[in-house]
Amino acid sequence: MTRALVLLRRRLVGSVFVLAIVVVGTFLLLESAPGDAVDAYIAATGGDAGLVEALRQRWGLDQSELTRLANYLWALAHLDLGQSIAFSRPIRDVILERLPNTLLLMGSATALSFGLGSALGIYAGSRPGSFRDRFLSIGSLALYAVPGFWLGLVLTVLFSVKWRWFPIAGIETIASNRTGFARAADIAWHLALPVASLGLIYLALYLRMMRAGMAEIWRMDFIRAARARGIARRRIVLAHVARNALLPLVTMLGLQSAQMLGGSVVIESVFSVPGLGRLAQEAVAQRDTPLLLGIILISAVLVIVINLLVDIAYAALDPRVGASEAGA
Repeated sequence: MTRALVLLRRRLVGSVFVLAIVVVGTFLLLESAPGDAVDAYIAATGGDAGLVEALRQRWGLDQSELTRLANYLWALAHLDLGQSIAFSRPIRDVILERLPNTLLLMGSATALSFGLGSALGIYAGSRPGSFRDRFLSIGSLALYAVPGFWLGLVLTVLFSVKWRWFPIAGIETIASNRTGFARAADIAWHLALPVASLGLIYLALYLRMMRAGMAEIWRMDFIRAARARGIARRRIVLAHVARNALLPLVTMLGLQSAQMLGGSVVIESVFSVPGLGRLAQEAVAQRDTPLLLGIILISAVLVIVINLLVDIAYAALDPRVGASEAGA
């Protein structure tokens, strides 16, 4: 427990600097892009120079870049994400409406890819060179080569348009008035294809990593010693080979969280899931810089939290990690 706390404290201190770099860097990058929210608004609705000047004053776009950055950082220090220009609502409320959908999509896709991918990797790596090993390795390589958006479109055409097994888009049936288990089942029915599209690609990655790690561990001396002592093969596979091969997968789980969050932008657009990814697309289209900054900040916090959990899990699986940092 002490090792985990030491590791967590050090990661949290470093995370503060990471968030500061993300906020300032993103703000400067967005400010360097041509145009702003007023230009997007005028292009969509029209207006004269007087309206342009009034909108710039109302939205604070007439101030200097450094002044806006200072005001934004001061608001963040008070946990205020600001006001959305496109939605005319507090950014915190807008994000909180969409965040649960993204978390549900990412959590389900992560559980599918990591859980099933690891299990299939153990099944393939338990007997390296066998038919099942070659079959799963080739199949995972083919699956990993498929773009996520293309897989989503194919699944939609097959299971939604042709066979009508799943809905085409959305997070749940509109105006269904369902509650409890019925609503949960309806949401799961709608998320089946988005989760499969996002999770299957990473499933192939975890399968290949687990299989490769187990194939390497089978050649180590302590495995030969365990076999020489007459330990059952099933116990060797699960307690020795698979456990040691699991460590790189746990590390990759944290690294892939950012990519999966980015992949959810495409999947949410394909399946019209109202999550953070689709909200970011709307913010970019309307040049809503404060909203886009809030989305990027919350996304960075999510990635940091996921990596903190992964670090704690890694320290639990490998005592050397926490012990080395605690003694430093």
